Amino acid sequence: MSLSPPTSGTGIPEEATPRVTLQTLRRMARAREPFACLTCYDATTARWLARGGVHVLLAGDTAAEVVLGMARTIDMPLDVLLALTAGVKRGAPKCVVMGDMPFMSYQSDDATAIRNAGRFLTEGLADIVKIEADARLADRIGKIVHAGIPVCGHVGSRPQYVALTGGYAAAGRTPDAARQVVDDAVALERAGCAMLLVEAVPAEVTEAVLARTTVPVIGIGAGPACHGQVLVLQDLVGMSERPPRFAEPVASLGRSFQDAGAEWVSRVSRRSIGGQGYRMLGGSPPGVEAGRADGVEGVAHQGERSATAKDVAGNT
Repeated sequence: MSLSPPTSGTGIPEEATPRVTLQTLRRMARAREPFACLTCYDATTARWLARGGVHVLLAGDTAAEVVLGMARTIDMPLDVLLALTAGVKRGAPKCVVMGDMPFMSYQSDDATAIRNAGRFLTEGLADIVKIEADARLADRIGKIVHAGIPVCGHVGSRPQYVALTGGYAAAGRTPDAARQVVDDAVALERAGCAMLLVEAVPAEVTEAVLARTTVPVIGIGAGPACHGQVLVLQDLVGMSERPPRFAEPVASLGRSFQDAGAEWVSRVSRRSIGGQGYRMLGGSPPGVEAGRADGVEGVAHQGERSATAKDVAGNT
């Protein structure tokens, strides 16, 4: 076991890695220094992504699909996502962790929205919550912010509204639609959003949003100009069967998992599982011949002796 302290991807000991905060992201945006964001759903993965230098981890409602195996993100249970969000923060306490408010956790009324958003900070340990919204929800978002809860407003393509659009699609591709995306972003910033996320819009629309707003803007499929960029982790590392057009994988972990599984199947079939086993202290256990190292063989012979004893007893 190494006595050296764990290090980040930069080689800096983890305890010396500076904490990323919302203020950090604002400074980076002002300095035109891009920050990285990825979705994440568990503590172990969060720890490794933090070591890689990722600034923001989004515990997204995409967990419905990639973790729970559901067909739609709108089926994500609130309580499950709260638990996943807390796990991410425990794994990466120095990253900004964004909780993604799932479908119907904020749409019904102001009180429910404020209560559920607050749960992401208290139970989910999140630093900020993300809400898919347009200008019509600006008043409600303002009340959430007034309650002391930082909000990232999600504009452009909004997956929680696919029932209205007939499926996932890009947004802002006509002059009127582009104007609506920009107006939504402006309204949400005026309502108090600390950050914005723009999804699946032409790069020109993103540039218009950047020109009309002052808070950090995260993009996903929205061109390279945003202050930050986010992808679903499984799309980035090659674990998605059909990643979206804007996600270019940098690894092939899906195949690596498959190969690792196949190798384990082979090792088990050959009874060559590797690693180091444990040894008895002070002799062999009862019923096992002294000096026999193969536990499976010992159990088999023990079974044979038992069968022989039964045969003898039956013939008596």
